[in-house]
Amino acid sequence: MNTFGNRFRFTSFGESHGAAVGGVVDGCPGGISLDMALIEEDLEHRKPTASWSTARHEADQVEFLSGLYNGKTLGSPIAFILRNTDCRTADYNDIADIYRPGHADHTYEARYGIRAVNGGGRASARETAARVVAGSIAKMLIRPRGIQIHAYTSQIGTVCLNVPDAEVDYSRIYQEPTRCPDHKTSKEMEALLDEVRKNEDSVGGAVTCVISGLPAGLGNPIFGKVQSLLAAAMMSINACKGFEYGTGFASAVMHGSELNDPYAKDAAGHISPLSNRAGGLLGGITNGHDIIFRCAFKPTPSIGRAQRTCDADGVMQQLRIRGRHDTCVVPRAVSVVEAMAAMVIADLTL
Repeated sequence: MNTFGNRFRFTSFGESHGAAVGGVVDGCPGGISLDMALIEEDLEHRKPTASWSTARHEADQVEFLSGLYNGKTLGSPIAFILRNTDCRTADYNDIADIYRPGHADHTYEARYGIRAVNGGGRASARETAARVVAGSIAKMLIRPRGIQIHAYTSQIGTVCLNVPDAEVDYSRIYQEPTRCPDHKTSKEMEALLDEVRKNEDSVGGAVTCVISGLPAGLGNPIFGKVQSLLAAAMMSINACKGFEYGTGFASAVMHGSELNDPYAKDAAGHISPLSNRAGGLLGGITNGHDIIFRCAFKPTPSIGRAQRTCDADGVMQQLRIRGRHDTCVVPRAVSVVEAMAAMVIADLTL
């Protein structure tokens, strides 16, 4: 399935080394002024940031094909493309018949009987560029409602951000190449990434996302719970291996007396929880607090180190993956997490 959403729908298309990647956004109301600056900024946030990022540099100039008139949405499908201009197909010539460990080569071939050898095809993170554009449009839809979404790197390898969620300085997120909003922690992450890159290896990490400005009462139980929709969105992102919200897996070792958020009337006269260990959600419905969730990302499977694997004939091979790959996908995944969260919230508000 290449379509996501119910009322706000996004269909993605294109392969890593094809002519372009792109998408169609359907269900967006008419009359919304398209903020090209926001789209360009979000795409810029997804681009490589340092020596430990991929050397592939795409211009990512979005071309809109339909759904707009004088810069405003028409209410009809919004189609767009981002042309692939920096492909190096030759990088994959020597491994065309080899199943790369940690990649979807074998599973795609098992599913379809064929696969795009160059760059991983649809399984490549290149596909997420289209998600960022669609997410920017979703942000334009929810922004007038006072809803804000901020994602940031909270962990790379063993280096973790030890700043409470409520004290994170969002203005610093995109000032740091790691997308970690604390300068000291970001420098520690950079040092780790440089070390891993020199060893021709890769490393994973985590992205935290905070959605603020949501009213209480948003969500559709039982099978349309907000956390279920967010989990589905995040787990669709390349290399995402885990999702948790609120206290998440830490809840497994807590007592109810530690976990429960007590209720009280706030200064505005509204009844709401005093704390937010629930992560802004109860029964799959927003409770008025910020939604806070985290996504775990695996190490990039493309590494320079020698690996044992086999080819399509079952003959064992010694594989060294060359080409241009990220040492860690987490910094570039931050904007993608924001985009997918924006689409979920836009869909719910519609």
